[in-house]
Amino acid sequence: MKSMEEMIKAAQAAAETISKQMNETQAKLDALEVKGVSGGGLVQIRASAKGRVIGVEIDESLLTPAEKGVLEDLIAAAFNDARAKADEVAGAEMAKAQCGLGLPPGFKLPF
Repeated sequence: MKSMEEMIKAAQAAAETISKQMNETQAKLDALEVKGVSGGGLVQIRASAKGRVIGVEIDESLLTPAEKGVLEDLIAAAFNDARAKADEVAGAEMAKAQCGLGLPPGFKLPF
């Protein structure tokens, strides 16, 4: 039977491993890229899986004063599309990381 001190050391080592792997996963998420699209591709937003916007592409046909409201709506829609895709990729990556740690699916870590 393990002593209390051995169990505490094992728990601390496990916590350090989990923390390290979560930090690695967070860095990986910032490197993964998704693209949100709206208006049939007229507006595209590239973002990291953490939701950081990397770039915006706007078709020149939308760059007229008369299309200002449409352009604003399409930018918002493309951003929301990118955010949804980022959330999906982030969820899949976090699930893989948790599985690798032997944690049950859906277990919420305090990170």
